[in-house]
Amino acid sequence: MRRSTVIILILFLVAIGAYYYLQNRPQTEEPAADDITAQEPTSEISYLFDATDGLPTSIRIEAKTGGTVEVSRDTENVWKLIQPDEAAADQGMAEAAASQVTTIRIQDRLSDIDLDILGLEAPEYVLFVKFTSGVERKVDIGVITPSGSGYYVRNEDGEILIASKDALDALLNMLTTPPYLETPTPSPTATETPVPSPTPEAAATETATPQP
Repeated sequence: MRRSTVIILILFLVAIGAYYYLQNRPQTEEPAADDITAQEPTSEISYLFDATDGLPTSIRIEAKTGGTVEVSRDTENVWKLIQPDEAAADQGMAEAAASQVTTIRIQDRLSDIDLDILGLEAPEYVLFVKFTSGVERKVDIGVITPSGSGYYVRNEDGEILIASKDALDALLNMLTTPPYLETPTPSPTATETPVPSPTPEAAATETATPQP
């Protein structure tokens, strides 16, 4: 047998062996796309107030120092300032506060922590919110977290949470800046400066004719 024929035969046998191996090797089971998705950790966003409660119709904040601010919608759906004084409310500011209520995110949940350390044994603030569903929610607000990104809060169920500082600050600022409706200050009316009239004595002096 010629050498070239032997080489061709060997290559042919190697090719057959490789084909047989590829066709009969154990198949590695690929995970389904659904399985991959299920294995990926998900970060669920949760809020301090449940969306099923509806929209805020009344917001009241009480400070430990004694200050209170309250706004409420009337029967015509217009915001009114109830405390510290009954007055017309700036609709934009009141509506902005109501919008903040629905965006207060929960950053973390805590347990077995001394409430006094968190400022919740005697809360720094107490937030009351009434909703269109008719329910009223109460939340105790403590001190700011060491990271400065949130407040320690306690909801009605007694859960200790960390809630977004930015959203809560937008509400707490109403204590120092209540949403009064600014009324335009009337411009001062221009008045003419009166010209003093001559006294009778002066007039008599000017018209008197000198005697010869």
